Amino acid sequence: MQSLLMIVNLVLNVVWFFVIAHVIMSWLISFQVLNTRQQFVAQIWYGLNRILQPIYDPIRRILPPMGGFDLAPLLVLLAIMALRIVISNNIGYMY
Repeated sequence: MQSLLMIVNLVLNVVWFFVIAHVIMSWLISFQVLNTRQQFVAQIWYGLNRILQPIYDPIRRILPPMGGFDLAPLLVLLAIMALRIVISNNIGYMY
């Protein structure tokens, strides 16, 4: 059971880095540092959107419209942090 919790923690870490990369890329695209007409940038952006869209969509349906602010990544990061805390606190009970 401890191995399963460690695998879940690893997956949460990977999702954490994907969300952070998505947020940073969205800022860089918004400030025109990156251009989505470049094929490499467009492929990374499309891939991150395809991975994270199923996670963001249920949260975006619950949140009210914020006038251009997307708080879905923030809530995903908070949920990941909460799950990692729960896993780390309960992994010692699996011996």
